[in-house]
Amino acid sequence: MSVATAPTAPAATVQPEKSLLSVNNIEVIYNSVILVLKGVSLDVPKGGIVALLGANGAGKSTTLKAISNLLRAERGDVTKGVILFEGKEVQDLSPNELVQRGCIQVMEGRHCFGHLTIEENLMTGAFTRKDGKAAIMRDLELVYGYFPKLKQRRSSQAGYTSGGEQQMCAVGRALMSRPKMILLDEPSMGLAPQIVEEIFEIVKHLNEKEQVSFLLAEQNTNMALRYATYGYIMETGRIVMDGEAKMLRENEDVKEFYLGVSEGDKKSFREVKSYKRRKRWLS
Repeated sequence: MSVATAPTAPAATVQPEKSLLSVNNIEVIYNSVILVLKGVSLDVPKGGIVALLGANGAGKSTTLKAISNLLRAERGDVTKGVILFEGKEVQDLSPNELVQRGCIQVMEGRHCFGHLTIEENLMTGAFTRKDGKAAIMRDLELVYGYFPKLKQRRSSQAGYTSGGEQQMCAVGRALMSRPKMILLDEPSMGLAPQIVEEIFEIVKHLNEKEQVSFLLAEQNTNMALRYATYGYIMETGRIVMDGEAKMLRENEDVKEFYLGVSEGDKKSFREVKSYKRRKRWLS
């Protein structure tokens, strides 16, 4: 048949060309026995803000660590699938090699060096750079422009600053590596709503003005979908729903189970027929 002689290319082969980051059907196992991620696939376009949503324990942080190659420090391994950054496989790179290529993670809980000053913390983000002191100092001033509070506290030990200031320091430290993409893990954790909104506004400005792409792992679904362009929802190590952020905000099941907005009688998750688990792994 004529159709058989001219097959169309599968979506999985064309997606990486359109995406800055493409995660294809990955499986993650801890301690050689505990299966945590099961066929996870997602894409982040260049210049996009993508939200990875779900409850605590859904697998969001593990997904980010798989991308940033930090799993081995926790005895985890990507045992199946492919991770592409700018169209090239990166799952076997070391974390610092990935940072040099332009992808860096801001970990959950901020992880600032408490005994160092804010400015010393920021300067550690430029460790892998080789473009000279003048360029690094220009970027330091750029960071202070986005985070004026850090400039005021530049000589303070990070361990004695507020949670919001430490989160800003962690994002600023990532910026000092001149990233193309930041993997931002639970930026709202433990912070006051006003500070959370301030940080998300800065993320928006960095995306628009500096062309930094973001993959946000976040439990605060309402906040994440306000700023993201696209979202993925995880449950028990799988992607169960994805779509444009506007579509997810308007989805009745997302409203009930993730945004706390319910219409009519409460129903269990298993009773919601319209919320179908869509397997994301490739055949």
